[in-house]
Amino acid sequence: MTAKDCIGCAWVVLAGALLPLTGQATPTEQQTLRAEGLALIADFAGTLKPALMQAMQQGGPVAAVSVCAERAPQIAAELEARSGWQITRLSLKPRNPQAAAIDGWERQSLLEFERRHAAGEPVSELVTSRFDEQEYRLMKAIGIQGPCLTCHGAKVAPQLAEALDSHYPDDQARGYELGQVRGAFSVVKRF
Repeated sequence: MTAKDCIGCAWVVLAGALLPLTGQATPTEQQTLRAEGLALIADFAGTLKPALMQAMQQGGPVAAVSVCAERAPQIAAELEARSGWQITRLSLKPRNPQAAAIDGWERQSLLEFERRHAAGEPVSELVTSRFDEQEYRLMKAIGIQGPCLTCHGAKVAPQLAEALDSHYPDDQARGYELGQVRGAFSVVKRF
């Protein structure tokens, strides 16, 4: 093979898969990225949820607010440092609008999740992704489960509402019902 034959065949190593610099990934390469992104989301949720449940058991919902406010960003930072991916939680009704600003693709994806869910698709299956020459992005919906209603439901206890207002003065993340799309986990791998 000559140097001339290699023009246009430049490759970069990304997460164990080779991705062409043209921004075109094979289905296998995209599946690898998708699997990594979903595993990172599962790791984040699998670390955060037990921390929230433990706080609820030990100190009630007010203690859980501190976990969301303080521990969730630490968990995300630890996973980002270990994986090289960016991870966030997004919502059309964010708890902390300053920390959870969303871009156009994220907004459209969240709206599409709501549309798909309203059409009968389970929240657990709501996933979307996008790939270009600069990054791979993946979003997975977060659904409202029973315990979520304590802090995100229509009726929030006064002491809890006070704690939420203290941590999140611009909170928009209340008024949900069981099973609704609360938002999404978003992971991004840049290259």
